[in-house]
Amino acid sequence: MNQNIPKAIQIWHTGVTHRDASMLDTLLADDVAMYSPVVFTPQTGKTITTVYLTAAMHVLVNDKFKYIREVYGDTDAMLEFETELDGIYINGIDMISWNANNQITSFKVMVRPLQAVNKLHQLMAMMLDQLNKK
Repeated sequence: MNQNIPKAIQIWHTGVTHRDASMLDTLLADDVAMYSPVVFTPQTGKTITTVYLTAAMHVLVNDKFKYIREVYGDTDAMLEFETELDGIYINGIDMISWNANNQITSFKVMVRPLQAVNKLHQLMAMMLDQLNKK
């Protein structure tokens, strides 16, 4: 891995690349906050954030998914991504913050255009329903 990429982001990238959400158990802080583009209030805690990020991985990460730009700070990063779902182009940003233990404390997702937000809302609702039935 590139040494310039913060450790928390390296771990995140490995999980996304392999579509393996198991890394979230150690990567997420217990009090992590998840900000979804389709839910008004932040979701707080490792359990609910794991569910949302697992669903997002299943929905968004496909053969067209790629991070196209990344900006790093000391304890935060912005990762711009693009993908396509059912013929709809999706452009978004993952805004990620982490603590001194390299655990994610905040994960905010912003998505555009409106068509993409609507499609993501529809597919995430179906995936969350599936995950909650397990």
